[in-house]
This record gives sequence, structure tokens and C-alpha cells, in this order.
Amino acid sequence: MSLLQIKDLSVTFDSEDGPVHAVNNLSLSIDQGQTLGIVGESGSGKSQTAFSIMGLLAPNGRTSGSVTFDGQEILGAKPKTLNKLRAERIAMIFQDPMTSLNPYMRISDQMAEVLTLHKGMSKTDALAECTRMLDAVKIPAAKERIRLYPHEFSGGMRQRVMIAMSLLCRPDLLIADEPTTALDVTVQAQIMDLLNDLQREFGMATILITHDLGVVAGFCERVLVMYGGRVMEEGPTDPLFAQPTHPYTRGLLAAVPRVDDEDAIMKAIPGNPPNMADPPKGCPFHPRCDFAGEDCLVMPPLEPFAANRARACRRPIEKVAP
Repeated sequence: MSLLQIKDLSVTFDSEDGPVHAVNNLSLSIDQGQTLGIVGESGSGKSQTAFSIMGLLAPNGRTSGSVTFDGQEILGAKPKTLNKLRAERIAMIFQDPMTSLNPYMRISDQMAEVLTLHKGMSKTDALAECTRMLDAVKIPAAKERIRLYPHEFSGGMRQRVMIAMSLLCRPDLLIADEPTTALDVTVQAQIMDLLNDLQREFGMATILITHDLGVVAGFCERVLVMYGGRVMEEGPTDPLFAQPTHPYTRGLLAAVPRVDDEDAIMKAIPGNPPNMADPPKGCPFHPRCDFAGEDCLVMPPLEPFAANRARACRRPIEKVAP
């Protein structure tokens, strides 16, 4: 049985312009210790999928479908049930560590609160454990720096604090939502190496949400490509990157800068992402797709086509290695 199983998840937001369909009939699963990358442009539904798992949707959001964690249905669960799951078994690293940390509280107080609330530890024991976790995420002089305020840390160090805080209760599932946003390339690499080491050490399942395909290639075992709130393609990382079959996946990969080829041309996907308050009929990518036809006006199902691979497209599949 999968640790996390999502079936036909849909997320809709009520707005002045009408309902906004952020996620549409999404299904995925992740096993204990596995790493899954969810990629796609801004507005593709990546973060709202994560917020649905955590029960953190905005008040105007509605969900349907099923989200089971370790066999327990958690979509629409009572706040008491979700509060127990959050931090203890499911943790999340948010995009911006500066806005996720309380600027008026010392790091020590923010971290210790997690253990005193969820584990019933004394303040002294909680501070000792928090210091050990800051050491684990390689913050120098952790014993002294834990007393500082968030603004006294660099962006990379604040992100390390967020990672340490999320791991305090040794969760079974870690959701990392754009964990390297606004960090320079060197710090990005350090953060991803750190997450990789911690994932192996704690044996937790990890969902990485990002638009950076390079990060996914180096970290994730499986990839799920989203566009317009739907899954376009999914499969093991290496085969999917080596032989992408969906026009959107190919477009994303073609738009990645190549530093190993001076003559390489970086191609942009024409057009703009869809307005999910008024989404296009059928496949959401067809207005931007070079291969679109009349049959794309009906949404193609997500169908398997090779070992552990699936895609939602009516374009004929070129030969794919088994």
C-alpha cells in the first residue's frame, strides 16, 4: 500500500469572476522513502495540490476526490485530525522562508514550540533537540545562533532553519514547495544536497514541487508534469528526461538553458498559460501546441504507454524504449 494515494483530486476556488479550477482530476501515489517531483509552469496547480494534502487551502477553496495517507482518508478531515498529522507525520517546507518564519520571535522559540506542542517535551529538552537539528542541517555555531531572529540569517540559512523545523518530528512525508526559490545557484545546490542527505538518513518520502527541471533530474526518482491543473505526463525521471513524449514536456526541456553547447538555442513555448477561470476545452495545452488538432478539443485520458509511464495526449507516440 502506498504511503500517500491521491485519486481524482479537484480543487476549485470561488472568485468574483466565477469558479477557478486550479486542479482537475489529479491522481498520484508515493511510497515510503520515494522521491516524487511535480513540475510545471506557475499556475499549473502544483502548490494547490500540496495545500490540499496539508488541509491548508484558502477559505474560498473546495475539494473533491480522495487523499489517503497511510490508509486514512484525510481530504476534508477535521482540523484536530489534520493538526495531529501535520508536523508529526507530514511536514511542509514553504516557498519563502522569510514570510514563513515569525520575524518577532527568536528561532529558538519558533522551533521549540513544535516539540512542546506535538511531542510534549520540556522547553529545555526541546531546545537541545532543536540545536541538534540545526547542526544536522549544517548551520555553524548552532548553539549560539538558535537565539537569533530570522532577519539575522541569510536566505540560505533561513531555508535551512525551515528544513530543520519541518524534520523535528521525523515526518514520514516531506513536501518541499519550491525550496530553492530566490536563492543563488550555489546555495540552491547546497540546499538540494542537504535534502538528499536528510531524505536518505530519515527514510522519508519526499514530494518536491518546482519549476526547475535541473533540480528534479538530480533529486527525484519519478516526475509528474502538470499543466492547467492536469497531469500531462508522468514516469521515472531518467526515461522521461531522455525520451519525453508529451509536447508540453518537450517544450519545458527545450526551454532549459544549455551551458555545454554554445550554439544551442533556448526555445520558448509560445503563448501564455490558460486562464483557469475560463479554461480551454479539452486538453489545456492545445492552444499552445504545435501538434494540436480537432480531437484535442476533448481531454485525452492519462494512459500508460511504457513501463511505469503514462501521458495524456492524442499525438502518436514515437518509439520509446521499453
